[in-house]
Amino acid sequence: MAQLANVSTGTVDRIIHNRGQVSLENVNKVNAIIEEYGYKKNILTSNLALNKKFHFAVLLPKYDNLEYWKRQIEGIEKAAIEFGKFGVVLDYFFYNFNTTSFKKYLKKVMNFDCDGLLFAPIFYKESVHFLNEYKKKDIPVVMVDTNIISNQEYTYIGQDAFQSGYLAGRLISLAVKDENNVLILKITSEIDSSSAYLERIDGFYSFFRKHDKFTNFNFSEVTIKDSGINELNTAFFLGIDSVYVPNSRAYIVARFLKENNIKGICIIGYDLSKENVEYLNQDTIDFLINQRPEEQGYLGINYLYKKIILKEPIKNTHHIPLEIILKENYSEV
Repeated sequence: MAQLANVSTGTVDRIIHNRGQVSLENVNKVNAIIEEYGYKKNILTSNLALNKKFHFAVLLPKYDNLEYWKRQIEGIEKAAIEFGKFGVVLDYFFYNFNTTSFKKYLKKVMNFDCDGLLFAPIFYKESVHFLNEYKKKDIPVVMVDTNIISNQEYTYIGQDAFQSGYLAGRLISLAVKDENNVLILKITSEIDSSSAYLERIDGFYSFFRKHDKFTNFNFSEVTIKDSGINELNTAFFLGIDSVYVPNSRAYIVARFLKENNIKGICIIGYDLSKENVEYLNQDTIDFLINQRPEEQGYLGINYLYKKIILKEPIKNTHHIPLEIILKENYSEV
């Protein structure tokens, strides 16, 4: 560019970075060349030369004994290694599975100075309030696992919860052709007040509302607390042909049925946890819908990297494909 304009490289540098001390004639010549040849600044090279660091805050639930969230972290760590050479630094904030801890860490993140935020907005009301306040900081936010509908346009990476429930309904309709009594078994913790959990159930019912030919399907619901799984009773399963568990706890149902020698019930649930896979391979669980948490975590950091460092546009919604896992197509890889 300096050769084309017949000026020094220092002059070009001052013009590009608007540092002054350049004649108007040279400014016009360099700008004309930029317009003609389409000059684009090499952002990565500039950042490396300045040894610039980009801090991404990561706000997720604690993953102790929770394989789904542990796998999210594995995907995040993979991205951290890949993009660390370009100055990406991760700062973790882990909250417990209750609203008190959630609000405590929301406050910490609000006061934390960072360039981007990866966020699992498990609790709806608190998350919406947080995002409405956080927008004032003008910091990019990427959400994983749960999508929060608000007035702001943030990036979401995860499954379409409603569609995953709709898919579960279709799978059960295919599994049993005759009279079918369906039990929706909600083994919940406080976290399952989340919109994603409720949207799955809504999607499940929506399938049968839309297909009125399935008039032979009857539905019942049972709710028990995660801490009180000893409340499971054989009476729950009398006359039941299939069970829909709208979270990762299908293995609890499978284990109970196996221990009590109850057979012939189709079970569908979510996530490839060690326990779920064990009962999938034993033909006790029939279908698992995989949410690919590693991919969610990796893409979350990748999207922040693209938006903040590369200055590239990113789409607001990236739905993870609905992956149906059976014993025959399961692979640890």
